[in-house]
Amino acid sequence: MNKLEQLANMTVIVADTGNLDDIQKLKPQDATTNPSLLLKAAKDERNSSIIENAIAVSDGSVEDACDRFGVLVGCEILKLIEGRVSTEVDAHLSFDTELMLTKARRLIELYEDQGVSKKRVLIKIAATWEGIQAAKVLETEGINCNLTLLFSFVQALACAQAKVFLISPFVGRILDWHRAANEGPFKAAEDPGVRSVSQIHAYYKTHGYETIVMGASFRNIEQIEALAGCDYLTVSPQLLQELSKETDYLPNQLANHVNTKTEKYGELSEQEFRWQLNENAMATEKLAEGIRVFALDQKRLESLLNKYIEDYAQHLYNFLF
Repeated sequence: MNKLEQLANMTVIVADTGNLDDIQKLKPQDATTNPSLLLKAAKDERNSSIIENAIAVSDGSVEDACDRFGVLVGCEILKLIEGRVSTEVDAHLSFDTELMLTKARRLIELYEDQGVSKKRVLIKIAATWEGIQAAKVLETEGINCNLTLLFSFVQALACAQAKVFLISPFVGRILDWHRAANEGPFKAAEDPGVRSVSQIHAYYKTHGYETIVMGASFRNIEQIEALAGCDYLTVSPQLLQELSKETDYLPNQLANHVNTKTEKYGELSEQEFRWQLNENAMATEKLAEGIRVFALDQKRLESLLNKYIEDYAQHLYNFLF
């Protein structure tokens, strides 16, 4: 077996893409999207019909059109996979629990309008304090969540205590920060992003938390190999293809991953969460940066769809008059 096949025997593989051709070719169990990936999908002329369908059934606002586009892309992805798709809440809402709840429920409603059960959808939310509190409520409503932009142990701890379904701790962006600080080079086992995910995974397994750990944001296959055996890994098509070309033996690096010497921490307060996150310069900076990037790509997506809306309105006007 090649390394991709070996990895699939010990870890659930999730495709980190909105490209339908890649998903059909790679056949992952799950798939995850974000505003950046949806923007890329919207720029692909092959998806113009999806945009047009989203606009045709929208209430005329660009916000509703964007929501519907993301859901329709998710529905197309679900036709190609057996598992779930992650659809992200607008990053602009990352610091408002109530608005995130409203948006998440709306996205689930749109999926159900398309005949898709909420059991096949993960609502993706930034792992701010407000985002974690929103996820805590959604989980009690049977809406499972994927907490993203997670760069620190304290974020992971708060998610586990909130009984979040799944977290996406980032690997590559952590490495990027340390490289920018002129640290490294690192061997895979010492990679700071790999070590972060390994610590979180070990803590969850040691103390019986059911929250799924899905390593994300990889820069090379060595990082992926070092986390073989993690619950889930979400990987770009390019790196999945690289793994499929390798045939060396791939061991389960996280087998029996427990650390009985690690004490179980008490319930986090908001003040403790914010202080510990503040003390981690890397996590603070990368979380803020990630929200800004996703928010900017959301705006770009809105601008692109707004042009479609204007063209659609003009076409309808010409048809009627």
